[in-house]
Amino acid sequence: MKRTRRIPSIVAAAALTAALAGCSGDGDGLEQVTMAWLPITQTMPLYVALEEGLFEEAGLEVELTKFENPNQIVDSLTAGQVEVGAPGTAAGITMLAEAKFPGTFKFFGLQGGATEPQRINDALVTVEDSPIRSFSDLKGKSVGTLPGIQWETITKHLVREAGLDPERDVEVVPLGVSLHIPSVVNGDVDATLSLEPVGSVADDEPGTRRAQVNPAEQYIADPFYSGASVLTTDFIEERPEVARTVVSVLDRATKMINEDFEGHKAVLAEYAALDERQVKVVAQPQLRGFEDLDETDLRSYQALVDVFREEGVLGKDLDVNDYVLTSEDLEQKQ
Repeated sequence: MKRTRRIPSIVAAAALTAALAGCSGDGDGLEQVTMAWLPITQTMPLYVALEEGLFEEAGLEVELTKFENPNQIVDSLTAGQVEVGAPGTAAGITMLAEAKFPGTFKFFGLQGGATEPQRINDALVTVEDSPIRSFSDLKGKSVGTLPGIQWETITKHLVREAGLDPERDVEVVPLGVSLHIPSVVNGDVDATLSLEPVGSVADDEPGTRRAQVNPAEQYIADPFYSGASVLTTDFIEERPEVARTVVSVLDRATKMINEDFEGHKAVLAEYAALDERQVKVVAQPQLRGFEDLDETDLRSYQALVDVFREEGVLGKDLDVNDYVLTSEDLEQKQ
């Protein structure tokens, strides 16, 4: 059953544009918003919102900071350098930071993968002739994954679930997004646990393949969400109308993608550095906006947080229901 807590509809949010135009901003009357992002498929709502002019239409001008390391996005939010973590912000790291700095974040969307309907998020990538078919084949091997505690923890958990010891049997190597396929091809690592679009590109390129599709969905939760859309509580409290408009714009873009992924995925060429042929093969992700979130989504996010607890990375129990954005959070303070 879906939550009853709602922000105003997209139509109502659009009506805020005129009011926002009169707020403090730049010379064009646009409200400035700072946002950090990672060049992955999960971040598509941001790309579509930018390309379709949805932010400007809603009276916003977004200043973007691109990162290759998921930790850096959450660090920039915690430090107050940016106000919004775009879709694809590391969901696990967000909760780790919240545990360390209570009251810092609220999330309003989730991104990942699912098996039914198939929405690909993660994959074990190898060279085409590798004997590795799954995590259970990684004994004595090296596996690359995104830098930072989130994917290191997820990778070690998947290794453990496959019956191996992540400390003794497998070497986990941090690699930036752009290094995953080259590192496999060059033999620097035996495999990578990669986020889309890396898996789709590897499956299409000669010499590499997806050895295992959606392993996190198999071993942790289905659907599985490694990405989240995040606001800082300072941003929410200081500019609730602007925060509400950011959420509405990204919800609108999420809906557009879910309704016509093929029609919108060309944006990946610019933002995820793919060529036209690669864009054609990219798999559709599982994208959930604020108005979509339901109990299944929240349980799946909780499963990821529980992995961090089980792996000894998170020092206390956290309930994700305490950190989901509500309509009350976005009300204008009198």
